[in-house]
Amino acid sequence: MTRVSADTVPEPPRPGMFSNARVVGDRFFVSGMHAGTADGVVGGDDVYLQAAEAFRRVRELTEACGAKVDDILVLRVYLVDIADKALVGKARGEVFTGDFPCSTLVQVGALVEPGLRVEIEAEGIVGATPS
Repeated sequence: MTRVSADTVPEPPRPGMFSNARVVGDRFFVSGMHAGTADGVVGGDDVYLQAAEAFRRVRELTEACGAKVDDILVLRVYLVDIADKALVGKARGEVFTGDFPCSTLVQVGALVEPGLRVEIEAEGIVGATPS
């Protein structure tokens, strides 16, 4: 099992709390990504911009795992307001081509920091899609 990081994705605020990504054999797992930073929320209150940032982080970590975004098989999306699903769908449509990953989308009461509206986690198999 290998812990994976990407220079363009913030590491957990406290070492040892969790890993952003792990690879086990040909499987990879990406923790829930959101738009939070030490300086505030990327995109402010704009759910589309927050989702685009979360997907960017998922993509960067997926690539750091040695995979392509189309190797993602499962997404789990957490929204503070289910009414924002179309905005997240718009951002998702800018990331994936062909067959989209299996996906779960749920509304939650809150995310880890105030102001965050969406969080996305992913898993897949390195090399699942043809070159």
